[in-house]
Amino acid sequence: MPMHRFVTSRPLLLVLRALGLGDTLASIPALRALARAFPNHYRILAAPVSLAPLVKLSGAIDEVIDAQPLQPLTEPLDTLDVAVNLHGRGPQSHRVLLALRPNRLISFENGEIPESAGSPRWEPDEHEIERWCRLLRESGIPADPTDLEVTAPWRDERSIGAIVVHPGAASESRRWQVERWIELCRRLRSMGHRVVLTGNTDEFRRCRFIAKSVQLPINAVLAGKTGLDDLTCLVASARAVVCGDTGIAHIATAVGTPSVVLFGPTSPKQWGPPADRRRHRVIWRGTTSDPHAASIDPGLASITVDEVMSELAPLIIDLPKGA
Repeated sequence: MPMHRFVTSRPLLLVLRALGLGDTLASIPALRALARAFPNHYRILAAPVSLAPLVKLSGAIDEVIDAQPLQPLTEPLDTLDVAVNLHGRGPQSHRVLLALRPNRLISFENGEIPESAGSPRWEPDEHEIERWCRLLRESGIPADPTDLEVTAPWRDERSIGAIVVHPGAASESRRWQVERWIELCRRLRSMGHRVVLTGNTDEFRRCRFIAKSVQLPINAVLAGKTGLDDLTCLVASARAVVCGDTGIAHIATAVGTPSVVLFGPTSPKQWGPPADRRRHRVIWRGTTSDPHAASIDPGLASITVDEVMSELAPLIIDLPKGA
């Protein structure tokens, strides 16, 4: 068996969170709690390696190893001291970690996994940030769910003073209608606001269409032109963000940039910004549906541009960051 590449005399702690951008940001308070509880351990996060720039900003993790959801970890890790399941309730994710034969497993209890007996119980309706902090607290590790801010490493000239509009999302059920984004951008421009459009490479056409419809210059379309570190700095430098229920909303919360987030198939009570963050507003009709559906959620579809403008207006008054 090949030797692992972690050349360190420190004991190893491995955290499993092989999920997406928003999931990673929601885990930052728990990751920091683990860093405080295990300061002498070499702390490894098993997650998509593309998230490494953001994970680094947490200050809690020494290294990221590439991992995909519920797949065996390919990095050989001998003498693993502590394994922490921040991925799910098990049993599959528990088994991924138990295959590494850790001295200690921190996880939720699952009846199919004898090693998890006596562990904290899973609560289905918890906010995602609180869920993982509670897991640690009930495992004897103090954790503060408000400890979620990160500091962007630089200012991005492209968005200073601008409103970032992010019209995309992972599934059609979470994508507000293009014509509503067009109307929103048109109104913002008529009020004298500068607008930039963000998204991934697949969302460039959508963003370009919106930009053309409201006569935004091509350099206002940043979709497909930002890595994760760039996007974090872009959001941190902006005046505000308007987006759907997707990863950039979590970035806005983490860096303290005011945001309006449009929720549809999922509840902000589980995935929205913490309720005490006055700079971050959500609009939600109070209903849920399939977050992976091929058509827009009816609740999301009913949200109007007037509502978004009403929520955004008080946020672009100068407020202290973190409020």
